[in-house]
Amino acid sequence: MSKRRVVVTGMGALTPIGNSLDEFWKNLVDGVSGAAPITKFDAGLFKTQFACEVKNFNVEELIERKEARKLDLFSQYAMFSSIEAINDSGIDIEKVNLDRCGVVWGSGIGGLGTFQEECFNYAAGDGTPKFNPFFIPKMIVDIAAGHISMKFGFRGPNYVTVSACASATNALIDSLMLIQLGKADVIVSGGSEAAVNIAGIGGFNALRALSTRNDSPATASRPFDKTRDGFVLGEGSGALILEELEHAKARGAKIYAEVVGGGLSADAYHMTAPHPEGLGAKNVMINALDDAGMKPEDIDYVNVHGTSTPLGDIAETIAIKKVFGDHAYNLNISSTKSMTGHLLGAAGAIEAIACVKAVQEDIIPPTINFEVEDEDIDYKLNFTFNKAQKREVRAALCNTFGFGGHNTSIIVKKYNA
Repeated sequence: MSKRRVVVTGMGALTPIGNSLDEFWKNLVDGVSGAAPITKFDAGLFKTQFACEVKNFNVEELIERKEARKLDLFSQYAMFSSIEAINDSGIDIEKVNLDRCGVVWGSGIGGLGTFQEECFNYAAGDGTPKFNPFFIPKMIVDIAAGHISMKFGFRGPNYVTVSACASATNALIDSLMLIQLGKADVIVSGGSEAAVNIAGIGGFNALRALSTRNDSPATASRPFDKTRDGFVLGEGSGALILEELEHAKARGAKIYAEVVGGGLSADAYHMTAPHPEGLGAKNVMINALDDAGMKPEDIDYVNVHGTSTPLGDIAETIAIKKVFGDHAYNLNISSTKSMTGHLLGAAGAIEAIACVKAVQEDIIPPTINFEVEDEDIDYKLNFTFNKAQKREVRAALCNTFGFGGHNTSIIVKKYNA
């Protein structure tokens, strides 16, 4: 059975370094950090007092206030980027078969802010159980996909993938397969997360997962630097319109890139730590290459998971060298989390967008904040430190890994008719 070809025809981004696709990409290339002191709550007593927050977000630009109040922030973010992506794609909703248009979204946590708010309100009361009637439908993780489908009338496949920080990439891979197998023609895919709140910061602090570089937030996310001390929590959303090639051509759509393969694997090792030899990471990249029918030499850029944690950065580097062999030294590698922070379940969405733009523009966004070499990392590899680099990007591979040992990789390449 031959698989149908899948292309990207629209994108939308709401991130700590830009509230639109164009702004996000410009700031990525320019090496702008989105990290700053937390404004959403008083973090003065927390070990970590900064994050990569979305800035100047006004949901009422696209959604009526009355409706927005029924949505947790993660769903508001999802709606915002999805609307931009649909508009960018040029799809005429009245001219497509809505039964063959779907939504497959990703989020690792979902409505954490809503859950926190309801718990606080109950604790502050007299013990009488008074809860917002929208508490459950605001909080549940699947609701983002539901709201997007209702907005556009898409009646095709509709669900949310949950695999911690691999969630959005899982959603993209599912979308790819659904279209390849003829189950849909158009899918809105991506992910959103809104965990910059008391519970989010407090929980990750308790895990000792976050950087505590409070004196210099903008330089705190420093993947592959010896002085890295944890990730910087981010928030936001990214949306991609995945479309069957002939469907896109028939309506005269612009095509950003082709999505050609995805890989899935598990570390089967530890709840939060990566396999020290990068076993799961190695397997998932091999699986993605096999699915795409590509060789390691076909890849020019790897957007790494690269969270700026002591163990994770080393394990992923080991895996890349095992998968790519000598070609590893011809690759450009970068961690855009050095600028955006870690968007958890939404990370794979904005990082896939970065890969699509790298393929389209032949520009590699940098890994910023590198200063000190780590004796456990091979710096003969090109980590694209501190400054973007121009080069031909025929194909790019994007890695995202999640707590629980979930590993995902997706590959995009230049579209050739």
